[in-house]
Amino acid sequence: MTGSHPFPPELLAELAAWLRALGRPAHALEPLAGDVSLRRYVRVRLAAGDSAIAAYYPEAIRPAQARFESAAALLERAGVRVPRRFACDAAHGWSLVEDLGEATLYDERDGGWAWLEPELARAVDLVGRIAALDRRAVEALGSPPLDCALLRRELAQTEALVLAPAGVAGELAAELARALDRLCATLAAEPAVPCHRDLMARNLVRTPAGLGVLDFQDLRLGPPGYDLASLLNDSLFPPREVEARLLERATGSRRLRAGYRRAVAQRALKAAGTYAAFAARGDGRHLALIAPTLERASRHLLRLAETRAAWTALLESVGSPLGLAAPLLH
Repeated sequence: MTGSHPFPPELLAELAAWLRALGRPAHALEPLAGDVSLRRYVRVRLAAGDSAIAAYYPEAIRPAQARFESAAALLERAGVRVPRRFACDAAHGWSLVEDLGEATLYDERDGGWAWLEPELARAVDLVGRIAALDRRAVEALGSPPLDCALLRRELAQTEALVLAPAGVAGELAAELARALDRLCATLAAEPAVPCHRDLMARNLVRTPAGLGVLDFQDLRLGPPGYDLASLLNDSLFPPREVEARLLERATGSRRLRAGYRRAVAQRALKAAGTYAAFAARGDGRHLALIAPTLERASRHLLRLAETRAAWTALLESVGSPLGLAAPLLH
């Protein structure tokens, strides 16, 4: 679990006081490094010897705290392992939840694919459980669906922070923009299903009771291939044979269907822009992911009717997906 801003000392003091009032005094408070959310997280070393995660939701995003609680209950009923909730102070934005562990699947990636593939297979099964959630219950959480407008809006950051610095401009940029319009429209036309929205290695943790899922407060409806595309193309990049076996587990076929390709193209392009945004804010932890993420997007953009011509023209201009990433790496 991560948030994007450091904990101010006064908030840490407020947290310590809240924990004492709960009868769970802290031995130590360890603010966690973050990404983009306004949420802030701290690992709480409890005086009793165990640990928990404290989350702070600023007033502007308090609805996300309520969505977290409701989404957790939905997922638990579906057999998805999520953190237990110990306490919630909605008036002040505090939540205290189970600490599932300090290492995500991404942190443990050096174990190799022989070890990672079975874990991702378990995650593939979770994709199916999430997709089978009651649609009306997911809609009631309040997060907007991954429709054409939202999918397309997510790519604007990539156009600004990745493509433009690489020299993609003028008619080339306009041609690509039209292609991405078509991509998102076609992707969003598929019947929507419940999606985690950010199901990938950095949000998965091994626990004795199964694979734990984090950061699910954005649970919403989206394209049927979206969570699978995220799982197999964000942060971890399974070799083609591993990807094929995992796709077969999910769909019954090793064939990369067009819907999956479109979801990978959109998701990977979006992720590259997100990593570039982190770097622009002074956080370069994910810079090394930009090139392989663009490579993954490119593989599919070159195969899709909506984007083939525009992406081919772009590669002729910049040379390779690595050429797109180069200005960000120097």
